[in-house]
Amino acid sequence: MAAHTEGPSAAPTSAGPQAQRTQNLATALRAAAAWSAEQVGGGICLVFAAAPGDNSADSAARLRAAAGFPSAQAARDAAQAMLPEVHQTLRGTAPRQIAPPAALAERAKTGLRLLPLVFEERVHGVMAVGSSTPLEPGCGELLANVAAQLAVRLDHARLVEELARQRAAAADHADPGKGEELLKLSEALFAQDIELLRNNEKLGKIEKLKNDFIEKMSRELRTPLNSIIEAIIGVLTGEDESLSEPAKTSLRQALDDGTAFLRTLQNILDLWRIKQRELPVEIQDMNFPEMIDEAIFSVQDTIGKHQLSVSQQLRQPFPKIRSDLAKLGQILFLLLDNAVKFTPHGQIEIAAKVEDGQLTCSVKDTGIGICPDDQQFIFDEFYQVDDSASPRSRGAGLGLTLVRELVTLLEGEVSVSSEVGIGTRVGFRIPVQLA
Repeated sequence: MAAHTEGPSAAPTSAGPQAQRTQNLATALRAAAAWSAEQVGGGICLVFAAAPGDNSADSAARLRAAAGFPSAQAARDAAQAMLPEVHQTLRGTAPRQIAPPAALAERAKTGLRLLPLVFEERVHGVMAVGSSTPLEPGCGELLANVAAQLAVRLDHARLVEELARQRAAAADHADPGKGEELLKLSEALFAQDIELLRNNEKLGKIEKLKNDFIEKMSRELRTPLNSIIEAIIGVLTGEDESLSEPAKTSLRQALDDGTAFLRTLQNILDLWRIKQRELPVEIQDMNFPEMIDEAIFSVQDTIGKHQLSVSQQLRQPFPKIRSDLAKLGQILFLLLDNAVKFTPHGQIEIAAKVEDGQLTCSVKDTGIGICPDDQQFIFDEFYQVDDSASPRSRGAGLGLTLVRELVTLLEGEVSVSSEVGIGTRVGFRIPVQLA
């Protein structure tokens, strides 16, 4: 997810105290924007700050940080389109929900939430958050806490600057009144430090509850689901001759649905573990051509329902390599499953080679293709190009997201090229060792 910072704070700074404070604030704003965009399912977040020292009803604002955009220019364009609504939000203290500008229609389908950054009745800026999917329960509280923390940080930065000015003035003019003002400012800064610690503690508790919920629900769902799948397999293998054809068809459909559901749960859990940095990389020897054969076998039932042929283009001799066997197998399966799902007839070609310490692999299909407007979003969580209720588009929209995260975890990169009605090619390149 791209995160950008606007204004002078984004430039390299010197080692002076003021420059360091500016850089620290910019880092905090970037982190808050990226975290907020992630919490709304890979959406967008923009942080605007009011002009320094301006707390009037007509306060101006400028973009300080953004996340979820393909480039800094895209973030600036979106911010420019939103400025009238941002300025209106600065005049009050209540959150607002607005329709997104045309440029953000895909990224913020559910609307834009504008949260004023308020601390002690002073509005320091606005945080704008948009998502292409409805927010999860509790997400609104998370965003409100982030906005509260940003308000404290911005007010803290204001007080630090004021304290520095007061100290400089006190050094030039030995005025007893200045000492009293410095004492009050120092007390206010200390109080804000305490408030920041409390906000961090609260966010940590909320994040822990969310993580515990994901892990527990995944475990509670997978355990009975595994039992159901094993029971269906047992009936199909042990009572096959006594079952009628309609019964066999129903059981096989239930088995397919249960397996797909279990795979979705595993994808969700894997994504969560990657984000928590709890999915380790385990390097071992592997035979990559055999792994391709296993991936093709895994989707054979789906291939059989379509008029599809699968071919392989492997540069020979193909050496044995060392990488993470499980993750590479998962990447191959997800790419092949996605290609089969959106290719009702035609061809799928898997190409791979090892060169200069890099494994390059691609899955190319002759399916429905992806229009240019959708291509920038296909790696987003829960995003589906074909969101109709047709069986081919069934799924949670996590496959390509997990592909990107797994490839990134293996220190590689992923690419996509597509043309509507012609087909799609998704490839990846990762560093490998020769066995």
